[in-house]
Amino acid sequence: MMKRVLFILLAVTAIMAGCGKEDTQEEEIPKLLEVELSLSPDKSELNQTVTFDAMVSQGGEAVTDAEEVKFEIWRSKDEHHEMIAAKHNKDGSYKIEKTFDQEGTFYVYAHVTARGMHSMPKKEFIVGKPSEPEDGSNSQMENMEKDKDSSEHDSTEHH
Repeated sequence: MMKRVLFILLAVTAIMAGCGKEDTQEEEIPKLLEVELSLSPDKSELNQTVTFDAMVSQGGEAVTDAEEVKFEIWRSKDEHHEMIAAKHNKDGSYKIEKTFDQEGTFYVYAHVTARGMHSMPKKEFIVGKPSEPEDGSNSQMENMEKDKDSSEHDSTEHH
């Protein structure tokens, strides 16, 4: 009798352990949300329409059901940032069009929320003549040159 109870107990434990392993194997790691931000034309003129496009995909498949897609656009060194909501166009593409009445260097963030994830790609673009870029927007080479110049200057000074 004791052997039978022990056997049943071991059998039930083995079955439950097997079920637990199957559940963990079925769990999939969610694929990352991918957002490809583009604009056309890359360099525009005053009063020319610019098209902003966020191509949203996950695991190579177009995301047509994003909860929110907004484009945040501002001119370099300007505190005013404009937020424009976009709707799904087709095949994972979310677009807006905007015309600029001021020249300068501009920036755009595509704020995309879909399937429990958020992505914010950023691009710099120019309308007419460029203006001074924001701090931190300089190229890596320019930053290296500035660092080199300041360290050379420091080493030649005597106090």
